Amino acid sequence: MEDTIDRQPIEIVPFEAAHLETLAELERQCFSSPWSYEGLLEELSNPMAVFRVALVDGKVVGYIGMHHVVDEGYITNIAVFEEFRRKGIGRLLLQELKDYGKENDMAFITLEVRCSNLAAIELYRAEDFEVAGMRKGFYTGPTEDALIMTYTY
Repeated sequence: MEDTIDRQPIEIVPFEAAHLETLAELERQCFSSPWSYEGLLEELSNPMAVFRVALVDGKVVGYIGMHHVVDEGYITNIAVFEEFRRKGIGRLLLQELKDYGKENDMAFITLEVRCSNLAAIELYRAEDFEVAGMRKGFYTGPTEDALIMTYTY
């Protein structure tokens, strides 16, 4: 999948070892409990993992990860470097996994999001994810509830 940002093409590619360092840094910048380099490395050999990376001019600007189990998808991570947010990259990454789910006969995709992350919730709603429930105290650092959101095919 390809789009543009400031006339630079946005390319969505499969996650590979060359992306590890940058994704680990992105995790540290975006999350209070980031995935480690080793955790990301494990996903490269996880047969259930479907991870995609957004590149602009060959540079990693964001990524998304999902576990595909039977006919269900569970989005584990989505992150975009701050200077590239609100430019449609998160939407492209979500659309890529929604397309993957359709092509692979998934019934639904689910995710959790901090209740305070209004920008992400807005994005997920715009991509037809609906609130399916809440997990009390799901997040730490700080402790916060999570909305469970689901996209149904």
